[in-house]
Amino acid sequence: MSEVAPIRLPRGRHGLSRETVVDSQRQRILRAVTETMASKGYVATTVADVLKVAGVSRETFYQQFTSKQDAFMAAFDTAANILFTRTLVEAEVAVGEPSEPLDRFDRALGAYLDGLVDQPALARTFLVEVYAAGPEALARRTDLQHRVVDLMVERLGFGEDRRFACDLLVAGTAALVTPLLVSGDLEAVRALRQPLMNVAEALVGR
Repeated sequence: MSEVAPIRLPRGRHGLSRETVVDSQRQRILRAVTETMASKGYVATTVADVLKVAGVSRETFYQQFTSKQDAFMAAFDTAANILFTRTLVEAEVAVGEPSEPLDRFDRALGAYLDGLVDQPALARTFLVEVYAAGPEALARRTDLQHRVVDLMVERLGFGEDRRFACDLLVAGTAALVTPLLVSGDLEAVRALRQPLMNVAEALVGR
């Protein structure tokens, strides 16, 4: 699963390497996990549902993953990396410009919210279905939130003395975005940018 659709393998004999075939199968499975769980939810989704969407056999699935949970964790990591990388790229661009930490945060926040809107299935995997996937998934999500806080403290320039305020911003953003994703109100997700910036200014100042 990625922002580029996985390769559909040709029928019959082909000259593709085993590595290419396995990677294509994996990407199709991860995309199917994300799309199926976004529509049916983690609990209601079965391995059979994923196989149908991915167009792979049960044997192929279990060659790559040990269970539905295992496939979900891989899909979660992919979703998180896509969303985090998009935000990080925008933040790194902002770091290279003469601007205040809040201006840099504004750029990164806008990229993050746009990413959620542009990739709603990924967003649901990352922020909604993770709650149904158990303690390991929630721990992985918490670790990623800590990475975002580290980015704000170290790269965006808020400083260690504002770490708790950054924690509040990250947790608050997730709490506000999640119900909007559940209801499918994507425009409201994007509209959070200015209210969140108002809160950020009140919490960390300029």
